[in-house]
Amino acid sequence: MDVVLDQKELIKYPFLKESQQLARRHVESLEEFLTSSPGSMALERAKERVIAALASKREFQDETTQNIRPEFEIASYALARMLVSCIGDRSLIDRLARYEAERASYFLENEDPEIRQFVAWSIGISTGTTTLPVTDYVELVSRMRDRRWRLVNRDVRQGAVRLEPGDIDELIRERIRAILVDQLPLRIPPAICERLRKTADEISALLQQQVLEQFGEIKEEAFPPCISALIQAITAGTNLTHMGRFAITSFLHTIGMNTTGIAEIFSRAPDFDLDMTMYQVEHISGRGGTEYTPPSCATMRTFGLCTNRNKDCERVNHPLSYYRLRKNIKKKGK
Repeated sequence: MDVVLDQKELIKYPFLKESQQLARRHVESLEEFLTSSPGSMALERAKERVIAALASKREFQDETTQNIRPEFEIASYALARMLVSCIGDRSLIDRLARYEAERASYFLENEDPEIRQFVAWSIGISTGTTTLPVTDYVELVSRMRDRRWRLVNRDVRQGAVRLEPGDIDELIRERIRAILVDQLPLRIPPAICERLRKTADEISALLQQQVLEQFGEIKEEAFPPCISALIQAITAGTNLTHMGRFAITSFLHTIGMNTTGIAEIFSRAPDFDLDMTMYQVEHISGRGGTEYTPPSCATMRTFGLCTNRNKDCERVNHPLSYYRLRKNIKKKGK
């Protein structure tokens, strides 16, 4: 499409190649940029973007009113992606991708139809369609959890899925989110991560504080049945599958248990190997550059790890949700 966006539009949609080209024309050397005054402002805005992604309630505003040039505002988007990549926490990466997608969707709601069509076209979606081929539809909604997106709940005719009013807006937002999350984490040179360390550490501390506020003191009695069964299997000397070890380690790490505490869980096994255990735990916990989140209930079922289901399991779709639920029930019962 032959559409030219001005700088105000480019700020709203920094993931577009046109936006990134504008930023690149003004940022030739990243290291020099970070030591400059505009670079410091862009990094501060990048931190604000990531912190905004952590907020439970998100509010968006027109950044054209900010005291920062458009090309550097767009650069803050790139720096935010670098920050979360250096931190390596998968949940943080997911939140930033979702935040940027929701931000773009917010602006698109009241956008000029021609610009709205161009943005959608740039990510492979046509705003004028009322149907989608089944293959395209399935790809778009593959990570959307609401049951109404399931193919069995849609009107399918002659190989095409009929779209309801408002569907296209949600599909655009999901496509943006999926594109952004698939691009992350970026491969950032260690020297750049070191330069971003102070800001990254501030964000990591805030994230850890949120985890502590969300999960509080670790209560083993509130663990979901699947996690308790894995711990019991370790104690009984059973060799867990790779997914079993991954599930228990990522779960314990996410609720705030340190690597030493997790290793102590594995030390209950008769054939406990400290060096091997610490290597595996540290890798899953993020030392290798990527911090993993625990698998969902659906994934646990797929790998045969969903055991001893109870009535509370029916109310959740993730082991972390079960843990929160049980802790809240116990807290209210006191």
